[in-house]
Amino acid sequence: MTDAEQATRWLILVIRLPADPSRHRVAVWRELRRIGALSLGQGIWAVPEVPVFADGVRRALDLTDGAGGQGVTLQASGRTTEDAARFRQMFTAARSADWAEFLADCGKFEEEIAKEIRIAKFTLAELEEEEQSLERLRRWHRDLTARDVFGAPEAAEAGIRLKQCTAVCEDYAERVFAALHTGDEETP
Repeated sequence: MTDAEQATRWLILVIRLPADPSRHRVAVWRELRRIGALSLGQGIWAVPEVPVFADGVRRALDLTDGAGGQGVTLQASGRTTEDAARFRQMFTAARSADWAEFLADCGKFEEEIAKEIRIAKFTLAELEEEEQSLERLRRWHRDLTARDVFGAPEAAEAGIRLKQCTAVCEDYAERVFAALHTGDEETP
């Protein structure tokens, strides 16, 4: 059984935190956003009840407890099949938004390398920076893939775009090494 098939149940987190200091609210909010939790209202979040979300839920509850707040986790499912489908659609729409942001960053990555090629900036420092950006895209893709348990339609395009970004970076690396090698031959 796949995660998507198991995800007919949801974990609903009800989080109450003291108003001050606000850093605690921000820390919990960031953790829940990082794992892809769906905000249902102030202090109410939901994730499919699948293993990929377990550690993030635990971290959010630990942060809540550490801040002197209260966290309650409930199991839920749709009362009707329409409710279950609506919840799944809401979660998938949130993943689609994540994928759209990822795709936009892929475009920025490709534009940045195109600019470096256009101005002939073929340095090892620049290559290292671009390789770090590519690695960030790879980690982001892995994270999004893990939490996209229902398979948002943009996921397939994102995989293709990540491969394109890899190819663009490899081409840039070849250009950098060719430029460095040419520079070595010209030095007496």
